[in-house]
Amino acid sequence: MCALSMSPRLIKAVILGLLTGIVGLMVSVLPFVLDLDEDIGLNILFKLRGVRRVSNDVVVISIDKESAEHLSLNENPDKWPRSIHARLTEILANEGVKVIAFDVHFIEPRSAQDDNRFSEAIGKAGTVVLCEPLKTKEVNFSGRESSRNDLLSIVKIVKPIELFANPAAATAPFPLPRIPFKVNQYWTFQKSAGDVPTLPVVVFQLFTKDAYGEFIGLLEKVKPGSTEKLLKDFDLAVEAKNVKGLMRNVREIFENDLLVAERMLIELKNSKTLANDAKKRHTVRSLIKMYHGSTNRYINFYGPPRTITTIPYYQALQLKGGRIGERRVDLKDKAVFIGLSEALLAERKDSYYTVFSQANGLFISGVEIGATAFTNLMEDGSLTPLPLYLFIPLIIFWGAILGIICRMTTVITSILSVIGLNILYLVFVEYEFKVNASLYPIVIPLFFQAPLAFFGAVVWNYWDTNKERENIKKAFEHYVPKDVVAQLSRNIANLSMGSKIVYGICLFTDAEHYTTLSETMDPAELGRFMNQYYETMFKPVKQNGGFISGVVGDSMLAVWVEASSENTFKDRACMAALDIHRELQRFYESSDTTMLRTRIGVHCGQILLGNVGALDHYEYTPMGDIVNTASRIEGLNKQLGTSLLVSEEVIGQLDGFVTRKLGNFRLVGKMKPVTLHQLISYKSEFDEKAQKACAVFAEALDTYSRQSWDEAADMFQRYIEDFGDDGPSRFYIRQCAKCKADPSMESWGAVVCVEEK
Repeated sequence: MCALSMSPRLIKAVILGLLTGIVGLMVSVLPFVLDLDEDIGLNILFKLRGVRRVSNDVVVISIDKESAEHLSLNENPDKWPRSIHARLTEILANEGVKVIAFDVHFIEPRSAQDDNRFSEAIGKAGTVVLCEPLKTKEVNFSGRESSRNDLLSIVKIVKPIELFANPAAATAPFPLPRIPFKVNQYWTFQKSAGDVPTLPVVVFQLFTKDAYGEFIGLLEKVKPGSTEKLLKDFDLAVEAKNVKGLMRNVREIFENDLLVAERMLIELKNSKTLANDAKKRHTVRSLIKMYHGSTNRYINFYGPPRTITTIPYYQALQLKGGRIGERRVDLKDKAVFIGLSEALLAERKDSYYTVFSQANGLFISGVEIGATAFTNLMEDGSLTPLPLYLFIPLIIFWGAILGIICRMTTVITSILSVIGLNILYLVFVEYEFKVNASLYPIVIPLFFQAPLAFFGAVVWNYWDTNKERENIKKAFEHYVPKDVVAQLSRNIANLSMGSKIVYGICLFTDAEHYTTLSETMDPAELGRFMNQYYETMFKPVKQNGGFISGVVGDSMLAVWVEASSENTFKDRACMAALDIHRELQRFYESSDTTMLRTRIGVHCGQILLGNVGALDHYEYTPMGDIVNTASRIEGLNKQLGTSLLVSEEVIGQLDGFVTRKLGNFRLVGKMKPVTLHQLISYKSEFDEKAQKACAVFAEALDTYSRQSWDEAADMFQRYIEDFGDDGPSRFYIRQCAKCKADPSMESWGAVVCVEEK
């Protein structure tokens, strides 16, 4: 009987699960969702994994500003004399570098002497690979000018000048796709340029030439006759300047027979020849994987810029006998990539935005991406998306599990279950990403299917519950009045009954230069700093009987509530304002963090205090004109050059504080003017000089109120000369000039109209 009663609920749960799976699968093929998964999903996986160890077989030599300064060269590396590249090439060859890759374009001749020296150095080294830029040209193949569809994009390879290309072991392009703007992939072979191998692939083939014979032998064994057109000795291909041609021929064999790679891997596994040579066995496997599969490969970044061992160019020129000065630097049998690589590359032409880029301009260079791609090939560590035959059942199964659990359990249990399952899924995909370089979907399972299953179950349950509630209401209406039943069925309505009108003092704060500070700090560092900042400000508020109503970014709203307009809480609010400034000063003196100048505005009056909100979100907060005015008063500090402003309503009847009246102001969006004072200090701390300064300012303000513009301006100027720079004095000097220049000020009533926040 119990099983029969559960059947309809279970059926609904299965239906919801299947719908969640199918809808998730349909959405997952949308282009923008694929972009999101590549952007957000990869970001999450790389952040979870963090930085990983890089192979010692690759080194980057950075062409950077630091080297330009040390070598007294132009900051533009294109203008560096090629004799210096010749010198570096000679040094690297003497150090036993296996492959030297220049991610620099040498497409124009320069000084004949320097060019000849560089050409000779390339020839002597014998393992130099030069980068080829690609140029795209659109050709109209129909003859019609108006049709964009008739334009054919032709990719042309621009070779280095023959003087350099001829002695080089090979030349190769290295284009990077930015889709839409972040670099996540690279090409192994550039199809649009004739299936030409790219720079990392060519470097890897040269680097692994010792395993070329075993690779070709394995290929011939699984596909007899396929290697007839291939040279059996890779050095012959280098001598014939046909490395790229050889690699294209190998790639063609793999493309024409998709099972070649699988058969080679099986044969490699059973090979007795390579059984005792694990390193060469791994190299051959990596070569097979390089030629097989898609030409688009996801880059498995190792970490932020300069995670790969990087040597500044000027230091590399100091290499001798495996040392740079006292430091040991062993480059023997390594692959060295040379190119532009700054610490901050956001504004440089060879900079790329990646998953490890940061808002402060920490981008990654093309040469480091090339070195990363090479290392991925060497380790067989390129990221591999989940194949369709696994992707489809995963999405459907995951949706089914989520839908069934959410429909069969309570809301709290559903939330906990979804969170738990999402965490387990994330742990699993992070493990697969870290260990097997597998890319599992993130956005659809976690950010689409999980909410879809939960809210789908909530809506469905609500629909069923609402039907049950209607039945209950009809039954209860036989025993109690209808209005009582309606109230009992809407408990959430009671939340809005707690609001009340009270007298409150609002203290509003804001920090200058917070936006700039947030741009220069990473989020974790900024979070720690702001926690300390607010801890410093909260303490005076709480000690003086106030409570923190809200915090948004760099702003804080504190409130003191009382039954009537008594002075007790006004006094405490002013004490809190002064104490905040003192505590912040101590905080900055004990910290090396950039100081944030905090502005404060204080106002008081009738406010609405209580639960404000709707649906499932309520906040206990003050509302009303007083809150808005306190915010406007705080903002006026910027124009007056002050830090602490209070209204006449707050300070008028208090005796323990020193204030300076600054005048009457009509704030932005307000009809009624408000009289404002600058809160200076406690009376017990006030000296004679400060007392005299306040008196002089009051006299100047009185002159201003009598519309004696020139005299008032002179008095404010003398105030600055006698007592130092003063924001309010400078403000009124500007006001005097405005009033004097504007004839419409004849009807002026000693009220300053503030025109901006």
